Amino acid sequence: MFSYISMNWLLSIHLATAWALVGLIWVVQILVYPQFLRVAPAQFKQYHSAHCFRIGLIVGPLLFIEAVTAVWLLYEGCHSLFAMSTGFIPLIWLSTAVLQAPIHTKLMRGHDEPLIRRLVFTNWIRTVAWTARGILVSLSLL
Repeated sequence: MFSYISMNWLLSIHLATAWALVGLIWVVQILVYPQFLRVAPAQFKQYHSAHCFRIGLIVGPLLFIEAVTAVWLLYEGCHSLFAMSTGFIPLIWLSTAVLQAPIHTKLMRGHDEPLIRRLVFTNWIRTVAWTARGILVSLSLL
Protein backbone atom coordinates (compact mmCIF):
# COMPACT_ATOMS: atom_id res chain seq x y z
CA MET A 1 0.00 0.00 0.00
CA PHE A 2 0.98 3.55 -0.64
CA SER A 3 1.99 5.81 2.18
CA TYR A 4 -0.54 8.40 3.32
CA ILE A 5 1.51 11.19 1.67
CA SER A 6 1.79 9.32 -1.64
CA MET A 7 -1.92 8.58 -1.65
CA ASN A 8 -2.70 12.27 -1.06
CA TRP A 9 -0.50 13.23 -4.02
CA LEU A 10 -2.22 10.69 -6.23
CA LEU A 11 -5.66 11.89 -5.12
CA SER A 12 -4.62 15.51 -5.70
CA ILE A 13 -3.39 14.75 -9.21
CA HIS A 14 -6.57 12.85 -10.00
CA LEU A 15 -8.82 15.57 -8.58
CA ALA A 16 -6.98 18.30 -10.51
CA THR A 17 -7.18 16.28 -13.73
CA ALA A 18 -10.87 15.51 -13.25
CA TRP A 19 -11.70 19.19 -12.76
CA ALA A 20 -9.44 20.26 -15.65
CA LEU A 21 -11.53 17.96 -17.85
CA VAL A 22 -14.77 19.33 -16.38
CA GLY A 23 -13.67 22.88 -17.13
CA LEU A 24 -12.49 21.95 -20.59
CA ILE A 25 -15.71 20.16 -21.55
CA TRP A 26 -17.78 23.15 -20.44
CA VAL A 27 -15.64 25.51 -22.56
CA VAL A 28 -16.05 23.16 -25.52
CA GLN A 29 -19.80 22.81 -24.93
CA ILE A 30 -20.63 26.49 -24.41
CA LEU A 31 -17.99 28.22 -26.53
CA VAL A 32 -16.07 26.04 -28.97
CA TYR A 33 -18.69 23.80 -30.59
CA PRO A 34 -21.30 26.56 -31.02
CA GLN A 35 -18.60 28.71 -32.65
CA PHE A 36 -18.32 26.09 -35.40
CA LEU A 37 -21.59 27.54 -36.71
CA ARG A 38 -19.96 30.95 -37.12
CA VAL A 39 -16.97 29.76 -39.16
CA ALA A 40 -17.36 30.52 -42.86
CA PRO A 41 -17.86 27.35 -44.89
CA ALA A 42 -14.79 28.17 -47.02
CA GLN A 43 -12.54 28.16 -43.93
CA PHE A 44 -14.31 25.42 -41.98
CA LYS A 45 -12.24 22.40 -43.02
CA GLN A 46 -8.98 24.09 -42.06
CA TYR A 47 -10.46 25.50 -38.83
CA HIS A 48 -11.96 22.18 -37.80
CA SER A 49 -8.78 20.23 -38.56
CA ALA A 50 -6.76 22.68 -36.47
CA HIS A 51 -9.29 22.38 -33.64
CA CYS A 52 -9.13 18.57 -33.65
CA PHE A 53 -5.35 18.53 -33.61
CA ARG A 54 -4.95 21.19 -30.92
CA ILE A 55 -7.70 19.92 -28.62
CA GLY A 56 -6.09 16.49 -28.85
CA LEU A 57 -2.85 17.92 -27.50
CA ILE A 58 -4.72 19.03 -24.39
CA VAL A 59 -7.27 16.25 -23.96
CA GLY A 60 -5.01 13.29 -24.73
CA PRO A 61 -2.62 13.70 -21.80
CA LEU A 62 -5.47 14.58 -19.43
CA LEU A 63 -7.43 11.46 -20.40
CA PHE A 64 -4.33 9.35 -19.90
CA ILE A 65 -3.64 10.82 -16.45
CA GLU A 66 -7.32 10.49 -15.49
CA ALA A 67 -7.44 6.82 -16.48
CA VAL A 68 -4.11 5.82 -14.94
CA THR A 69 -4.75 7.57 -11.63
CA ALA A 70 -8.32 6.21 -11.47
CA VAL A 71 -7.13 2.63 -11.94
CA TRP A 72 -4.33 3.16 -9.43
CA LEU A 73 -6.68 4.63 -6.84
CA LEU A 74 -9.15 1.79 -7.34
CA TYR A 75 -6.30 -0.68 -6.89
CA GLU A 76 -5.35 1.05 -3.65
CA GLY A 77 -8.92 0.62 -2.40
CA CYS A 78 -10.39 4.11 -2.63
CA HIS A 79 -13.81 4.99 -1.20
CA SER A 80 -16.90 3.51 -2.87
CA LEU A 81 -18.08 6.98 -3.95
CA PHE A 82 -14.81 7.33 -5.85
CA ALA A 83 -15.37 3.92 -7.44
CA MET A 84 -18.82 5.11 -8.52
CA SER A 85 -17.26 8.18 -10.14
CA THR A 86 -15.02 6.00 -12.28
CA GLY A 87 -18.12 4.46 -13.86
CA PHE A 88 -18.51 7.66 -15.83
CA ILE A 89 -15.16 7.17 -17.60
CA PRO A 90 -16.36 4.34 -19.88
CA LEU A 91 -19.58 6.28 -20.56
CA ILE A 92 -17.58 9.34 -21.62
CA TRP A 93 -15.23 7.30 -23.80
CA LEU A 94 -18.13 5.37 -25.35
CA SER A 95 -19.99 8.59 -26.11
CA THR A 96 -16.85 9.99 -27.71
CA ALA A 97 -16.25 6.88 -29.82
CA VAL A 98 -19.85 6.28 -30.88
CA LEU A 99 -21.25 9.81 -31.17
CA GLN A 100 -18.78 12.70 -31.22
CA ALA A 101 -15.80 11.15 -33.07
CA PRO A 102 -17.92 10.03 -36.06
CA ILE A 103 -19.45 13.51 -36.26
CA HIS A 104 -15.98 15.08 -36.22
CA THR A 105 -14.92 12.66 -38.97
CA LYS A 106 -17.85 13.78 -41.12
CA LEU A 107 -17.12 17.43 -40.36
CA MET A 108 -13.63 16.94 -41.81
CA ARG A 109 -15.40 17.07 -45.20
CA GLY A 110 -16.69 20.57 -44.52
CA HIS A 111 -19.23 22.80 -42.81
CA ASP A 112 -22.52 21.03 -42.11
CA GLU A 113 -24.91 22.93 -39.85
CA PRO A 114 -27.14 19.96 -38.89
CA LEU A 115 -24.05 17.92 -37.97
CA ILE A 116 -22.64 20.75 -35.87
CA ARG A 117 -25.96 21.06 -34.06
CA ARG A 118 -25.95 17.29 -33.46
CA LEU A 119 -22.40 17.57 -32.10
CA VAL A 120 -23.47 20.28 -29.65
CA PHE A 121 -26.54 18.26 -28.60
CA THR A 122 -24.77 14.90 -28.15
CA ASN A 123 -21.86 16.52 -26.33
CA TRP A 124 -24.20 17.22 -23.41
CA ILE A 125 -23.74 13.54 -22.52
CA ARG A 126 -20.03 14.09 -21.90
CA THR A 127 -20.60 17.47 -20.28
CA VAL A 128 -23.06 16.09 -17.73
CA ALA A 129 -21.04 12.89 -17.16
CA TRP A 130 -17.75 14.72 -16.56
CA THR A 131 -19.46 17.24 -14.30
CA ALA A 132 -21.09 14.47 -12.25
CA ARG A 133 -17.74 12.71 -12.14
CA GLY A 134 -15.96 15.81 -10.85
CA ILE A 135 -18.58 16.28 -8.15
CA LEU A 136 -18.39 12.62 -7.06
CA VAL A 137 -14.58 12.66 -6.99
CA SER A 138 -14.72 15.78 -4.81
CA LEU A 139 -17.34 14.29 -2.49
CA SER A 140 -15.33 11.10 -2.15
CA LEU A 141 -12.52 13.13 -0.57
CA LEU A 142 -14.72 14.42 2.27
